[in-house]
Amino acid sequence: MDEHDVVSHEDWVAARTALLAREKELTQQREQVARQRRELPWEAVPVDYLFEGRDGPCSLADLFAGCSQLVVYHFMFDPEWDEGCPHCSFWADNFDGAPAHLRACDVAFVAISRAPYAKVAAYQRRMGWTFPWVSSAGSTFNYDFGVAWSPAQLTSGSAVYNYTTAPGMEDREGISVFARDDAGRIFHTYSTYARGIDMVNGTYQFLDLVPKGRDEAGRDPQFWVRRHDEYAP
Repeated sequence: MDEHDVVSHEDWVAARTALLAREKELTQQREQVARQRRELPWEAVPVDYLFEGRDGPCSLADLFAGCSQLVVYHFMFDPEWDEGCPHCSFWADNFDGAPAHLRACDVAFVAISRAPYAKVAAYQRRMGWTFPWVSSAGSTFNYDFGVAWSPAQLTSGSAVYNYTTAPGMEDREGISVFARDDAGRIFHTYSTYARGIDMVNGTYQFLDLVPKGRDEAGRDPQFWVRRHDEYAP
């Protein structure tokens, strides 16, 4: 670890208080952005998507599980893979406690992947996760919401990820939000991708508090990440 200034308690409190003012500014800005996010216009979802889950086939409406709002984590799991993406797995380690609390606020949560459900279920058992997770195999859901592309799209350069960039692969990560009205109509209200999903990764939030931070400067992001059962003891 690099050497750091060491000061008296009084000087430390003064420096910490100065930083607190900046942190409060950031909190206020985050709240303003959250409000603007909630004020975004909605778009109707015209397709009746079909998924496969623990209890068999289910629709997008079923995934709301009686709630009026739905958060979807787009989990990278190509149908040809036998394991889910290690980086999405890093995020998924934060999910198990969330659904009960979200449900208390009228929000359902589910992860969705392109891999067939048998592979999803086997990997979920291996990881010890319990959050809802379904397969979108056979549907266009991932393609329609900007987290999957055909080889032809990648080759032609027409594939766009996060509204502005090339995805670089057939599957990418993201979060999408949906709302359902009293008439049963479903709307897409928000999606975020790439660094936009950092906010739901508790480990990264903790790392941002420690002296070394994420310690990824000059290296590939998450170069150190492994599935939680693959770290050396």
